[in-house]
Amino acid sequence: MTAILSAEARALPPLGPTRKLKLPKQAERTLSNGLTVIAVRRPAVPLVEVRLWMPFGRAHLARGALLSQSLLSGTATHTATEIAAELQKVGGGLSAGIDPDRLMLSGASLVTGLGRMLEILADVLTGATYPAEWVDTERDRLVDRIQVAQSQPSHLARTALLKRIYGRHPYAVQTPEPDQVRAVRPPALRRLHAERVHPAGAVLVLVGDVQPERALDAAELALAGWRGDGHRVELPPAPSLEPGPLLLVDRPGSVQSSLRIALPAVPRTHPDHAALQLANLLFGGYFSSRWTENIREDKGYTYGPHSAVEHSVAGSVLVASAEVATEVTGPALLETTYELGRLATLAPKPDELEQARQYALGTLQLGMSTQAGLASLTSAYAGNGLRLDFLAEHAARLARATVDDVVEVAARYLAPAKAVTVVLGDADRIEGQLSALTPVRREPA
Repeated sequence: MTAILSAEARALPPLGPTRKLKLPKQAERTLSNGLTVIAVRRPAVPLVEVRLWMPFGRAHLARGALLSQSLLSGTATHTATEIAAELQKVGGGLSAGIDPDRLMLSGASLVTGLGRMLEILADVLTGATYPAEWVDTERDRLVDRIQVAQSQPSHLARTALLKRIYGRHPYAVQTPEPDQVRAVRPPALRRLHAERVHPAGAVLVLVGDVQPERALDAAELALAGWRGDGHRVELPPAPSLEPGPLLLVDRPGSVQSSLRIALPAVPRTHPDHAALQLANLLFGGYFSSRWTENIREDKGYTYGPHSAVEHSVAGSVLVASAEVATEVTGPALLETTYELGRLATLAPKPDELEQARQYALGTLQLGMSTQAGLASLTSAYAGNGLRLDFLAEHAARLARATVDDVVEVAARYLAPAKAVTVVLGDADRIEGQLSALTPVRREPA
């Protein structure tokens, strides 16, 4: 034991070379109804992942939310129970969701059940009936989830940040009020389905142990009958961020403060995107970031600060989030501003940048390593008009980004003067701390 304890620590071996990004075999076809189908071969296990997204725009919030919850509640030929049973027969399942841009159906099945899975999907898309008893149940569930969310500081802080960022833009409000949901009835859902659930501009992604061309044939056989141009809604561009007084949202009695900071960002296709991704990692995008080292490891102000670029159809924004103890709200904001300013004015060391680069390239590879991850990545890229080929281009941009590139984009996008800041907490206890640092505008939660 003594010999072991006294032995000199051995240095960790250097990282190996970054593996070349290898893109899987894939095929694409646009059907006569306007649906684009992308099939990707990933033969890890005998499954196939299914992702279908449809441009949905901003429908009435409550109707859109309840439609996504009730989409699988029955068709003219199958009840919700029968849909679930048919999917189970092929080792599969389906779920639906909605975001500010699109309606998404996601699922998986055994490869041998792909045809049946697609038939069920087609039945839902063309024949959903929204039966009253199921809609009533899903309505109650949705109301419960919204009410629970509205009691959570993270949701309240997010809601305040969105309103502060987007103003009158449709992105500003993304959660309906319970009373709005309670007012929705099945006929309204059927009308919305007829208007918005259509193949024009939609993208279906199939990833798994499939031959891509055969998978395209199966999709065309099942879904060519899905028709309807529907009603397309074009979202206006997101407004530019307008820095101003810190928005302090009062939550009396709160024992912690929710700190949210929004900064400008760029879409994936922008030449600055790769360098900005690296700058974000250096600031707060992973566990070895400067922000984490400062306010978690060194000062113990928070458990897990994090920052990430959020991409939407109408624009991109970088959001930094942290939950901090009430008594250190001001100091935590001060250190956050310091780290943003330091990154924008002081070049990172080459080894620091290289560590962030290796993380970015490694997570890119990791995201493609499973069928589910590859399906979600393919679908997300397709939602921005991109294909998997762009991954190789992005990896090359990450690999060649220099220290000067990172400093330049940090100064352009991450300078503290460009930030929009929202803090949710006990205003009587933290307003003085914050006012010592920056102008503050206070409002109730």
